[in-house]
Amino acid sequence: MQLGQIVDALGGTLIGAGRDVEITRIAPLDSAGPGDLSFLSNPRYQQQLAASEAACVIVAPALQEAAQARGACIVADNPYAYFARATQLWRAQQGRGAQPGIHASAVVHSEAQVDPTACIGPLCVVERGARIGAGSWLKSRVTVGEDCTIGARCIVHAGVVIGADGFGFAPEDGRWVKIEQLGAVRIGDDVEIGANTCIDRGALDDTVIEQGVKLDNLVQIGHNVHVGAHAAMAGCVGVAGSARIGAHCTVGGGGIVLGHLTLADNVHVSAATTVTRSLSQPGLYTGMFPTDENAKWEKNAATLKQLHSLRERIKALEQALKRTETP
Repeated sequence: MQLGQIVDALGGTLIGAGRDVEITRIAPLDSAGPGDLSFLSNPRYQQQLAASEAACVIVAPALQEAAQARGACIVADNPYAYFARATQLWRAQQGRGAQPGIHASAVVHSEAQVDPTACIGPLCVVERGARIGAGSWLKSRVTVGEDCTIGARCIVHAGVVIGADGFGFAPEDGRWVKIEQLGAVRIGDDVEIGANTCIDRGALDDTVIEQGVKLDNLVQIGHNVHVGAHAAMAGCVGVAGSARIGAHCTVGGGGIVLGHLTLADNVHVSAATTVTRSLSQPGLYTGMFPTDENAKWEKNAATLKQLHSLRERIKALEQALKRTETP
């Protein structure tokens, strides 16, 4: 593509180069060469900007002067979002997007509803009563269970299972009695679900994933979970049954949210953190034990077990000290 085509499609201000300069690749700043388009969104990497051989770099207005000193640039208010849209434009130009239709190897129940503009990839299974919305793309080996719905413009990557039974069993006489999972899964518009992620159907009510949610690979969403709009979860996150995740929340990789808890809107959970109580205020939450040499870790872990008794002893000492100080 030519730089002029990119700016015409995405906006921004082109400086220091002609519109007819040809771009052959989108590349990282540190490895970009002549003919490549790159971007800089974090000022900490300004040193890489000066050394980059990219044909053109997308930058924020604050970095325009530094970018001009190096060479051509496109100035945009949000360089990272501009880069994201550039990748979409590039893929569309190459004709590698979803092609509407149902692959010959897919199995779609006669009572399922698939919008004519949706793409159902190889070896997918869409069960009875399921509905797939306009422009959604199910890549290979996706399973959509009975009565589950997927909204418009969703992307569901390989191996995803939507609507498997939730983990529900009642103990009786030393055995487990299965609780039939009678709900479904409802997924809103513009949701993207990473490879091999599982979203369980509800036990009675539906499991709900609202619009704009982004789930990474290998995420587990338990039955009757409700995930608010535009939340995002990185790889290997687990959300236990009946938890409620607010809008615009994020959970870092390997994070765990225990069942029946509620996270308010705009709660951000650090990687590897286990959330053991509801979080009612927006903000960043972290709870993890630092890595150390094993011998030191074991000693510190042993000390942690004594914290409660130490706390009680300190409280008793403080009370005794107050009594001695009272005239």
